[in-house]
Amino acid sequence: MPTPRPLPVLLILAVLAPLASAQGLLIDDRHPLPRPIPLPGPRPTPVEGGYHVQSIDINATLNGQAAEVQVSQTFQNDSSRPLEVSFVFPLPYDAAVSGLTLLVDGKEHQGKLLSADEARRRFEAIVRSNRDPALLEWLGHGMFQTSVFPVPAGGQRTLTLRYSQLCRMSHGLTDLLLPLATAKYTSKPLEKLSVRVAINSHGPIASVYSPTHDLKIERSDDRHAVATYAAQNEIPSADLRLMVAANPPADSGPESGIGASVVSYRPNPNEPGYFLLLASPELADADAKPLPKTVLFVVDRSGSMTGKKLDQAKSALKFVLNNLNEEDTFNIIAYDDKVESFRPELQRCDDQQRRAAVGYVDGLFAGGSTNIDAALRRALGMLNDSDRPTYVLFLTDGLPTAGQTGEAAIVAATQGANNVRARVFPFGVGYDVNSRLLDRLARENFGATEYVRPNEDIEAAVSKLYRRIGAPVMTDVSVAFDLDGAKPEDGPAVTQLYPRGGFDLFAGDQTIVVGRYRHAGDARVTLSGAVAGKEEEHAFATSLAASSDDDSNAFVARLWATRRVGEIIDQLDLGGKNDELIKELVDLATHHGVVTQYTSFLADENADHNAVADNRTRADEETEALAASGGEFGFNQRAGKQILLKSNGPPMPATAPADAAPQELARQVMGRASGNAFFYDARRNRTRMADNIRQIGRKTFFRRDGKWVDSTVTDDELKQTNELKRYSPEYFQLAADNGRHVAQYLAIEEPVVVKVGGRVYSW
Repeated sequence: MPTPRPLPVLLILAVLAPLASAQGLLIDDRHPLPRPIPLPGPRPTPVEGGYHVQSIDINATLNGQAAEVQVSQTFQNDSSRPLEVSFVFPLPYDAAVSGLTLLVDGKEHQGKLLSADEARRRFEAIVRSNRDPALLEWLGHGMFQTSVFPVPAGGQRTLTLRYSQLCRMSHGLTDLLLPLATAKYTSKPLEKLSVRVAINSHGPIASVYSPTHDLKIERSDDRHAVATYAAQNEIPSADLRLMVAANPPADSGPESGIGASVVSYRPNPNEPGYFLLLASPELADADAKPLPKTVLFVVDRSGSMTGKKLDQAKSALKFVLNNLNEEDTFNIIAYDDKVESFRPELQRCDDQQRRAAVGYVDGLFAGGSTNIDAALRRALGMLNDSDRPTYVLFLTDGLPTAGQTGEAAIVAATQGANNVRARVFPFGVGYDVNSRLLDRLARENFGATEYVRPNEDIEAAVSKLYRRIGAPVMTDVSVAFDLDGAKPEDGPAVTQLYPRGGFDLFAGDQTIVVGRYRHAGDARVTLSGAVAGKEEEHAFATSLAASSDDDSNAFVARLWATRRVGEIIDQLDLGGKNDELIKELVDLATHHGVVTQYTSFLADENADHNAVADNRTRADEETEALAASGGEFGFNQRAGKQILLKSNGPPMPATAPADAAPQELARQVMGRASGNAFFYDARRNRTRMADNIRQIGRKTFFRRDGKWVDSTVTDDELKQTNELKRYSPEYFQLAADNGRHVAQYLAIEEPVVVKVGGRVYSW
């Protein structure tokens, strides 16, 4: 069943004529919904007045599938005259909402629940009278509508909505959506936005995930968690979606200790679908014994580390030492042109060794050149226990200048010395590192690179990583899907999994795996890995969708495409030119809107997304920039690549230069609200908005000749479109026939060309 739409809150303002208060929903034809900046295209000229949403505060409690939600919004009348308002609340068309109460400045206000059919007529009437199609986003929903109440000139009204909702259970996940998106209809950014969701579960909480926002998750025990989000001067671009796997699937058994859920999405049944796997260990009991591990800290003490950098590195070392467990083993390797270690061999962590190690760290000083090769050889040569998870935290701020300095030779030497599958996590500190060398070391040694800019804190970067990897539960984990009724000739059930290869599961952490699948149906997922040197398997039942009628899970396809783009760039960076990879890079940018430094030419207003050969040639030229292995540009390219490889779903934030005018910031946040694509510009070290590219539902649109054109529409199809007159009966019938999938395209204010059901329409 489709996931319900969010519960958006919308305030419709109208300047009332005499006796108009006897009517229901009131819209002044001169007042389209407010925006922080004027949008392109012909729009009515508003009279003086309008409003902005000053703040939104959401508090919710999720008990199993039952949610209790309170939404408080403060609206400011920016007009010099009193405004009479009606509060309109579009309901999800299939949501079980009850106990709905509205308070206006603390006083209960009466309202009426309208059916989906009646709400559709109301929405269509508003759109026709206002010539503002934005409300079409909610066609097919029910509606809660209040009677009229005033907002005095220059005054405020605080509206508090309380309701209960039975959340949809989808793919083993409780799916909660909270209203935020309608706050984009405001004349200014929100001054304050805060969200808090308390999660109470009857069974162990396996996963907590948001595809829309970067939430802070705090888990007090295995059955309680709190998810929070806060922002200032923001215009929400999407409703907040929270997905909770509250109980392990029944066939895994309560003793499993591993929770997993799968979300699938297949917009085109004739093409492979997309899936997302959430996997996380249950929180261990307080008296449970952690899995023993080995941690090696390889720290650069060359002359360039003098001062603040070495002080921060020492603090990072002490943080790791103070958080080791008694059964862990460790050592410290410090290097410049010479290499020395805290002890000749690994040490078991106890109070005596910990105190001695802290003393050793305090005595480190900077000087000399940089012998990376010898330092890594020394560290990896100490390892001989392949049953114990081993993590090498390797820190450097410069190029190899002593001993072996060849990039390929250093990487080959580490591969030869790494006999226990140790995970090497390089930390590149500052712009003077060979960033390609660090990425190659990580890729060939099962780790990932962390980049620390000159103005960032080394200790914060190291401690963040260690908090995640400090308690391994299962290592070298692989994922297998067995599809019911599959035949050997069908090939593998899933392909193109990211992260690629084996991964580790850590206590209190959550791993997100994405991939593609060719065949739909019921399946069994098996997670296999090592626990204390012994192989274990955990199996879960799931299903892979044959087709997806709505776009509630479109984020799965975009997340897969984002990680795939990161993988392609990594292969081009470390393996050299490849025509097939260049082709795929351009295709993904075109069809999924995942624009990068190397396809940013598509963000040009004059770009033609159908000029396939030219675009591939241009991308091939742009990837030549990967030859820069050092300096700020090389650093930024690979830091940006890591963002793509590690993406977990929430979109890249809209940012503007520190000295940008408020209008530029407003332009970007409105672009985010409208679905514009964003990409990281490594040359400028800045997130940029592609004004001419929008990602809406399952489609990517390019603006061409003043129209938003569906990326799947060919040049020949563009010449033979079925023209619809906006606001005509046929225009609204298109939404009625196709539902929410198409209604979101009708809500685009500018001219549109889109392919629906094999036919191309324009309006």
